[in-house]
Amino acid sequence: MNFWDYHGIAFLLGLTLFPRITTLFFMATPFGFLAWLGWVFTPHLLVAFYSLQYWDQNPFLVVMAWIIALCGTAGEAKVANNSRH
Repeated sequence: MNFWDYHGIAFLLGLTLFPRITTLFFMATPFGFLAWLGWVFTPHLLVAFYSLQYWDQNPFLVVMAWIIALCGTAGEAKVANNSRH
């Protein structure tokens, strides 16, 4: 399965910039309890987890998803800590 056969650049940008909205409205994958927890607390990691199915076709896309996920989650945590103090 190739990412570009099913999705376009707009979907990719949506997952990068607005992961919660994009996964809520545009993902056909059914959400289980753990997916809802990921959606609420770490949406970037949820997107990176779902990108693993494309590893054989596009490893660069998967690596970039994980880099963005780790940086995005860390950045959100830093902003949250700074706003509390």
